[in-house]
Amino acid sequence: MGFARTCSVALVGVEGVVVEVQADLEPGLAAFTLVGLPDKSLVESRDRVRAAIVNSGEVWPQKKLTVGLSPASVPKGGSGFDLAVACALLAANERIAPSAIADLMMIGELGLDGRVRPVRGVLPAVLAAADAGYRQVVVPERTVAEASLVPGVAVLGVRSLRQLVAVLNDEPVPEEEEGALPGEGRPDPMLAGLTVPGGGVGSGLATSLGGGDRAGAEGGVSAGLDLADVAGQSAARLALEVAAAGAHHLYLKGPPGAGKTMLAERLPGILPPLTRQESLEVTAVHSVAGILPAGRPLVDTPPFCAPHHSATMPSLVGGGSGLPRPGAVSLAHRGVLFLDEAPEFTVKSLEALRQPLESGHVVVARSAGVMRLPARFTLVLAANPCPCGRYSMLGAGCECSPTAVRRYQGRLSGPLLDRVDLRVDVEAVGRSDLIARGPGESTAVVAARVREARERAAVRFAGTPWRANGDVPGHELRTRWPVAPGALHAAERDMERGLLTARGLDRVLRVAWTLADLAGHARPDAEDIRAALHLRTGVSHGLAPVGSP
Repeated sequence: MGFARTCSVALVGVEGVVVEVQADLEPGLAAFTLVGLPDKSLVESRDRVRAAIVNSGEVWPQKKLTVGLSPASVPKGGSGFDLAVACALLAANERIAPSAIADLMMIGELGLDGRVRPVRGVLPAVLAAADAGYRQVVVPERTVAEASLVPGVAVLGVRSLRQLVAVLNDEPVPEEEEGALPGEGRPDPMLAGLTVPGGGVGSGLATSLGGGDRAGAEGGVSAGLDLADVAGQSAARLALEVAAAGAHHLYLKGPPGAGKTMLAERLPGILPPLTRQESLEVTAVHSVAGILPAGRPLVDTPPFCAPHHSATMPSLVGGGSGLPRPGAVSLAHRGVLFLDEAPEFTVKSLEALRQPLESGHVVVARSAGVMRLPARFTLVLAANPCPCGRYSMLGAGCECSPTAVRRYQGRLSGPLLDRVDLRVDVEAVGRSDLIARGPGESTAVVAARVREARERAAVRFAGTPWRANGDVPGHELRTRWPVAPGALHAAERDMERGLLTARGLDRVLRVAWTLADLAGHARPDAEDIRAALHLRTGVSHGLAPVGSP
């Protein structure tokens, strides 16, 4: 009788649970039993492991074989347990010393020929291993860069089961071919396990948008998009800058062709770069979702996610059969979630955004389990004023009835819009703006002001869990960082008239602090409060129009 154990990781969302893989060999009729709540893909590992061991030149034991995955109460899925199961079997059969693998964490899928294939979710799996005290991890060679992002963990990358057995037995390590298809430009089949078909365009960080409002610009989201391409729209440009500087949600409303989509696509370019911790959070989500770019193990720029208006509620907040998968709100974590043609989304999908907008995370409960995913994003909504889009344009001939206009605008509910800090009417671009005027400020210039404002906020929030004005609870903002005396008179009057809710007042304060940071004020004054009210309600309160020269 032989017994051996090693470890692997089961992923529940982007959180890992360390799983002990135990192998037991007993005399009896040859059989292979896998226990411990495995799913379909994990049950199939019996055939993959058997073929991989035999094709690696090892002997398959003709005994009663039982593999247990502990804790048995945690659902387990995926092919990432193959490597751990194979090594536990070989150790139980005395081909490997059991002590050599007892403290190893192994993650990887096995091909029938014994090659080790990469799997999704390596980064969160290694993070879980490090938190559990493991300091040695074995992963597929193609994911070494991703696993090495975790400090304090020694990472061994292997191409095949033969190589791993040789390393564990201190034998000469055989050379293995890369396994890529010959010819230039041919895809590497070993990387197929890292991406989900249809998971997004290219890197998954910048979703190309079709249609929408571009006001003379063409193409989707890319590093080359510049705010200087936007003609006019001074008020909307200011709102975009405020949204980036304070992590505020934004609602752009205007006729087709005014530039709403064009503005939203350029928001990621003025956001500050991700910190190391934020990069790890975003990379973990994208790795689990299967949209991590090949050859780019760490995501260091804010993601941009723009689902089509036909997206279902599970695709937005997370879900699917079995254990839930990350949705658009999680793929946009620390970045931008852009809902173009927002009223065309189902009401159920839109209302599901209310909780993550407040909490910064989403908890998805399904029969197979409960998953908590990060979802702290900047929401940008874009909408036409009516079904035909010409309601606010003079002489455009809008034929929508008042009832149709109210019904269309009512698809964005009051509770949802109450959580949006900035609401801006984007007017149609005039001839003078489009032709006569020169280019506006570039992305680089605006991004520099945004970074300075974020740095002022970071100094103010030092020693607290918050980094941006949009993250601070209203109670903390009112009590710990009061505004200038008498500055709130205009906001208090609007609240008494029913134009502002208590939540709305808190959000006006957040925007006012962001405006003060952009202007270099020590704290918001009455003018900052009035400007914040204008950006939220559209009422000028005696000010010149926001964004006017």
